[in-house]
Amino acid sequence: ECFRCAKCYKNLAKEPFSTKDERIMCGKCCSKEAAPRCHGCYKSIPAGTETVEYKGNSWHDDCFTCYSCKRPIGTQSFLSKGSDVYCSPCYDKKFAKCVGCNKAITSGGVSYQDQPWHSHCFVCSSCSKTLAGVSFTKHEDQVFCVECYKNSVAKKCGGCQNPITGFGKGVNVVNYEGSSYHEYCFNCKRCSLNLSNKRFVTKGRDILCADCGSK
Repeated sequence: ECFRCAKCYKNLAKEPFSTKDERIMCGKCCSKEAAPRCHGCYKSIPAGTETVEYKGNSWHDDCFTCYSCKRPIGTQSFLSKGSDVYCSPCYDKKFAKCVGCNKAITSGGVSYQDQPWHSHCFVCSSCSKTLAGVSFTKHEDQVFCVECYKNSVAKKCGGCQNPITGFGKGVNVVNYEGSSYHEYCFNCKRCSLNLSNKRFVTKGRDILCADCGSK
């Protein structure tokens, strides 16, 4: 009468039994103890039961559900965010979509003009270098890294002939008769006086301050 299963207390006098962790159990209870546990409900998964295996854990088929809608994933595709899994429709609804590739952004995103981008999708329109965390500029609805803008897009200063980028020194620009100048390059041809916000005259192709122009 004392020889019983440690789990269900069934009399084992005429029954097959096994030992587990120094406990005597009937065959049925021993099978349950040895069975893997569902990562969802934490109940045992009997042999022959349909299961889902993911990242080293096991689930009953009905316990492997979308974190958002709680429906079983079944055979449909799913995506993960951290330790949570989502069916594809819920994943697309929950996470912002990149303007560049139209796929959901889960990490590493940047915002430009209130629009979300993956960091690797927000790139220079010319060389495709990623622009996240670096200086860039916009021209006619396209974005460019500094080097590509200087070499391919920027106007040349009528004074020094270098690109007018709008970065660093030379942010302010003077426009005169179809030409553009860095503010610090818009100078009198003779005495080099800076003429931004000052009166000046022209003689031929030269721009002169009022004093040099009167001589």
